[in-house]
Amino acid sequence: MTKKRLKLLIVDDHPMIIEGYKNALQDMSSDDYELIIESAQDCDEGMEKIQNSTTGTPYDIIFLDIQLPPSKDGRILSGEDLGLRANRLSPSSKLVFLTMFNDNYRIHSILKNVNPDGFLVKSDVNSSELVKAFDTINNDPPYYSKSVKQFIRNDMTNRNVIDELDRKILFHLSKGVQTKDLPEYVSLSINAIEKRKKSLRKLFDISTRNDVSLIQKAKEQGFL
Repeated sequence: MTKKRLKLLIVDDHPMIIEGYKNALQDMSSDDYELIIESAQDCDEGMEKIQNSTTGTPYDIIFLDIQLPPSKDGRILSGEDLGLRANRLSPSSKLVFLTMFNDNYRIHSILKNVNPDGFLVKSDVNSSELVKAFDTINNDPPYYSKSVKQFIRNDMTNRNVIDELDRKILFHLSKGVQTKDLPEYVSLSINAIEKRKKSLRKLFDISTRNDVSLIQKAKEQGFL
């Protein structure tokens, strides 16, 4: 039987993690696939390899960590930014996020903006799960790990309750941004932000005006 030849790129700033992915994937390459695996450790190197591949053989699958050293020009700040550029430069490439992040705001942002073919939280995944994910992504995407599936279920339930602006307010509050500074991060006036916070406190049945209580309840409900 003729093996299927696939070209892969793994972008992660931890060499040991890259080697772990390579070893897990190469173990299956002797059966059905011949894998050509390349790697990069930051946004600049990843971007360069993706750009170069567009003039030759594009990558079949690109694996991206979210937290990557940014590009030197400051235009690509994360794996999410790199994924958006990969979608434009190499639309035939399948994108897979493998990340330690499991906060719901970040998962929501990537699913909405990048719409990857795979999304795996590293704490959900062992070598056999990675191989299973690879096979699904290659043949019948998408593939989501347990934490991502749970988020999607919660998000479908809550989609009509909290919108994108509410999510941004909650997210930035959780990162320590004070309400008076929120207009720098969310395109709303202070009055509009206060009205939304009041609605959120009512939704979460919070009687105090304490942001800590609001953030805690948002986390419990799966919004952060």
